[in-house]
Amino acid sequence: MVGRRVEKRWGVLITCMTIRAVHIEVAHSLSTESCIIAIRNFVARRGMPLEIISDRGTNFVGASRELKETLQKMDQNRLIESFVSANTKWSFNPPATPHFGGCWERLIQSVKKCLNLIKPNRTPTDELLRNLLTEIEFVINSRPLTELPIENDEASPLTPNHFLIGSSNGSKPPIAFNDSAVSVTYSRTMSMICADQFWRRWVAEYLPTLTKRTKWFQPVKPLEIGNIVVVVDEKLPRNCWPKGRIIGVTRSKDGQVRRASVQTAGGIFERSAANMAVIEVGSIVSSSD
Repeated sequence: MVGRRVEKRWGVLITCMTIRAVHIEVAHSLSTESCIIAIRNFVARRGMPLEIISDRGTNFVGASRELKETLQKMDQNRLIESFVSANTKWSFNPPATPHFGGCWERLIQSVKKCLNLIKPNRTPTDELLRNLLTEIEFVINSRPLTELPIENDEASPLTPNHFLIGSSNGSKPPIAFNDSAVSVTYSRTMSMICADQFWRRWVAEYLPTLTKRTKWFQPVKPLEIGNIVVVVDEKLPRNCWPKGRIIGVTRSKDGQVRRASVQTAGGIFERSAANMAVIEVGSIVSSSD
């Protein structure tokens, strides 16, 4: 919302193919200029990428063409200060091949699905929208990339945030808000409520990608004693990934594990297999994104 006018905005999602970190920018239109501004904002804060890979959207194609034409008119000194350096390559996927962008398309679908389920009390302002997308970016970058240590609850798994800010959360987990929360700054409260809503939706979307369970279609490897798992608990604050070790399993008549006993830092709990995801070293990097 700008003043009393309601205007459309777009989110530009950029993901690193190495550490799987996500960066989200707000674009005011789908024009080439807005695309360039969004990517320049990204470069200013994250650094110059060696290669940019995107689909063949007209805004991306136009941005690449305009940048290349601009580069031809620049001298070497100005190239250093320009958006695209001499060592940066911009590649496009072949036409009509959306599966080539599976890494970012899956993230985009998950983020869009979660955002569509968030119901703010009123149309957000530009400032509030940027804040919300930044909170969402932080949530996504807190997801674990490696095995979660169980013996030491203070130890944390490697996450994209470790590469960006040196730790998973940067600080203690934020306090939980609810719809009746009273705050001096209403907009900030609404932003935090929406971020909490996104967190609950994101956990529900992300964890199933780790389990690789295709129910009813083909046999899957059941939970086993000794497995390190992430336990789904929507009541916990954002960016908390409770971990545990399977110490006992309960099988149904078909031989599949339906429930399991989990040893966590807080004690032993029994949970449904559907609310746990096995974490294996290296598995998340190749499959979750």
